[in-house]
Amino acid sequence: MKKTEIYRRLYKDYSRKYLDKIILSAFFSIIVAGSTSAIAWLLDPAIKKLFIEKDQSLIFLIPFMIIIAFSLKGLSLYLAKATMIGVGEEVKKKLQSDMTKSLIKADTQMIDKKHSGSFISNLTYDVTHITNLLSHALLTLFKDSVTLVGLLFVMFTQNWKLALISLIMIPLAAISAKTLGKRVGKVTTQAQEKSGFLTTYLVELFKNHKLIKIFQKESYENLRADRYLEQLKDKNKKIAIVFIRMSPIMETLTGIMIAILIFYSGKLMMQNELEINNFFSFLAAMMLAYQPVRSLSTLNMVLNQGLSAASRILPIIDNENKIKDIEEAKNLIFKNAEINFKNVKFSYSSNSEDKVLNGINLKFLGGQMTSLVGHSGAGKSTILNLIPRFYDISDGDITIDDQSIYKTKIESLRNNISLVSQETTLFDDTIKNNIKYANVDATDEEILKVAKLSYCDEFINLLPKKYDTIIGENGIRLSGGEKQRISIARAMMKKSSIILLDEATSSLDSEIESKIQEALSILTKNRTTIVIAHRLSTILNSNNIFVIDSGNVVASGNHDELLQNSKLYKNFYEKQLQK
Repeated sequence: MKKTEIYRRLYKDYSRKYLDKIILSAFFSIIVAGSTSAIAWLLDPAIKKLFIEKDQSLIFLIPFMIIIAFSLKGLSLYLAKATMIGVGEEVKKKLQSDMTKSLIKADTQMIDKKHSGSFISNLTYDVTHITNLLSHALLTLFKDSVTLVGLLFVMFTQNWKLALISLIMIPLAAISAKTLGKRVGKVTTQAQEKSGFLTTYLVELFKNHKLIKIFQKESYENLRADRYLEQLKDKNKKIAIVFIRMSPIMETLTGIMIAILIFYSGKLMMQNELEINNFFSFLAAMMLAYQPVRSLSTLNMVLNQGLSAASRILPIIDNENKIKDIEEAKNLIFKNAEINFKNVKFSYSSNSEDKVLNGINLKFLGGQMTSLVGHSGAGKSTILNLIPRFYDISDGDITIDDQSIYKTKIESLRNNISLVSQETTLFDDTIKNNIKYANVDATDEEILKVAKLSYCDEFINLLPKKYDTIIGENGIRLSGGEKQRISIARAMMKKSSIILLDEATSSLDSEIESKIQEALSILTKNRTTIVIAHRLSTILNSNNIFVIDSGNVVASGNHDELLQNSKLYKNFYEKQLQK
């Protein structure tokens, strides 16, 4: 995106709503500018009347006016900054909200391409820079520009020749700032990358904490953490150093200007073209102008930081899902919930040679259980993921009750599908809220019912807070079997027409498995059920079995038929018997 496009977008979507507050802040900024200019101007009558002419009539008035000017400046500056801080936080929240919404509705494939730590870094590191651009930089631009204009007016009223000389400092500072601004934008991008790496590493660190302990890799991870922190420190240090490079430049320019002004003022005084009171008033105005000139000179660097961050965040907010409803999409009407794969091809990448499914044809009869059997990587999980349209096929069609899922609304499709996976996903919330996630309006009676059917109540009732127990990140405080039973209870709560079971009993011991099989029989009764099965008990309960190998259907039938007709299935079955 071009700079102008980013500015236009940030104003249209994030700043325009708060235009009234921005104008109010601008009003206070004008008062700041006026009071600052008044401070410099008051030195003229103060020196002339009190020190040169020794006029006692203004001995109380001028000091009082100076106090008023400083107080007005301080109060107005506070109100201007407080107003813009409020705007900045509102903008920050809106940016984070838009990005979060975009990520929530994003395609699974888009989320899979980037580590969650990078998105977290975008939400924190980048958003902060954009907020600075829209609040701090905007206030600085207006406040210091108006203040500088006011002080220049005072300087010109005191002596236009000296004022013209002092103007040389402004373009010199601007040239330096422009050069440093480009450098800041580049370093900020690098710093964001390092911030993303660090956040990614921390996510992995917490997730694999037990692994680190068992392999005694604490020292190794300490070194890795130090490396990431060192890299981020170096980049942030570079940004800070680039910012303060303006200090020696501005100090040197100011020193040169004051030296020139003193030299030239001395000449003018000798020629009676400049009074001492005019000189001090001019000098005060020029010294007060130092701060706004310095702020404006570093403004370009803040802008480049914000633009660099916006160029990374706005594409995420603007992300268009590839998996979406067509214009004429209709609600999917479920009758028997019969699923058909018609010459389905699929690849996770654009490379046509890297196919996961090679034109497969499958028929999952409505109200019956069908198992998918095959080696790891054969394409079983991909088949399951294609039904709720987590991914879209490369070619072919998938229909439910003779309705193409690609011509129907995604919401109506997913509303009738439940998934119970081997990798159980739970929230750091209460057991009750995890169960009712499928139906947030569920009553306590409904929660108790599904908990009993899934045998969750056996362990829940032993907990001190029972259903109000917080289970920790991804259910860390529960066993694998307990987490799986909550997952099954959650699926029961949805009452879907189609049940997808991805090795749902793999985490269970034999005693619990028998109970879960009974619970699953209740969950799947008269529902179209597709099972990726490794357990023999699950396979034997299936009405039909498909044997998948390297993205192809190599055999199908019931258990007895496959034992006779499929060598691959027979080998699979015999391995199960040996377990």
